[in-house]
Amino acid sequence: MSAHRFPVRIYYEDTDFSGNVYHAAYLKFFERARTEFLRDAGIHHSELARDGIAFAVRSMNIDFVAPAHIDDMLTVLTEPLDASGARLTLRQTILREEVLLTKAELVVVSIKTSGGPARLPLAIRDLVRHSTLTVC
Repeated sequence: MSAHRFPVRIYYEDTDFSGNVYHAAYLKFFERARTEFLRDAGIHHSELARDGIAFAVRSMNIDFVAPAHIDDMLTVLTEPLDASGARLTLRQTILREEVLLTKAELVVVSIKTSGGPARLPLAIRDLVRHSTLTVC
């Protein structure tokens, strides 16, 4: 499967006193890219919420390889690695042109908005598993 591509421009608000992107800003970039990955696959958070389902990040391992700077144009790649009853494992990478800056592997779980775990509907699991998105 090809990775989903999401563009991100770095603004002043994303940087720290050194002029590098502040480490927590990468979490926002990853989150936005995951949301757009799902949206482009036809999965919308608002529709899931109406069904009483939400997503929560269960775990995330991040490797900060090189810094990004103000005005950089980056690409966040999102690749699903595995989908099970209530879990989705993803790999995400942030590139400046073809240079790797940051990479993460994470597990997102499906939860009931009323509390507790929730199985993802089969159609959503299949859609994510068989996705061939290459949207930019």
